[in-house]
Amino acid sequence: MIRLLIALTLIAGPAFAQTVEQRLNDYPTEARADYVFGCMASNGQGRDVLRKCSCSIDTIASILPYEQYLEAETVLSLRLTGGERMSIFRSAAFAANIVADLRRAQAEAEIICF
Repeated sequence: MIRLLIALTLIAGPAFAQTVEQRLNDYPTEARADYVFGCMASNGQGRDVLRKCSCSIDTIASILPYEQYLEAETVLSLRLTGGERMSIFRSAAFAANIVADLRRAQAEAEIICF
């Protein structure tokens, strides 16, 4: 019985395990491209800027899972929206923490890539 359990674990283990490469590549291509386009709009249109911006999103992706990145981008977007209902995203501690994680990842990416 124990041998059967070990055999099943060895067979099923790789099917459920993610490689490091898969974990680091959980950002959709559209999200990466959107980041690079925005980065290039802010920093210039040259080939060297393309390389730096691509490096930047790759670094951010290695630090933050895509779900956290998406949450932070959503909070930042909602902060730009006017109105009383959106004030929670400008003043709440949970929103500040979400954005702070993204800002730290962006700062590290800037140090590494720019």
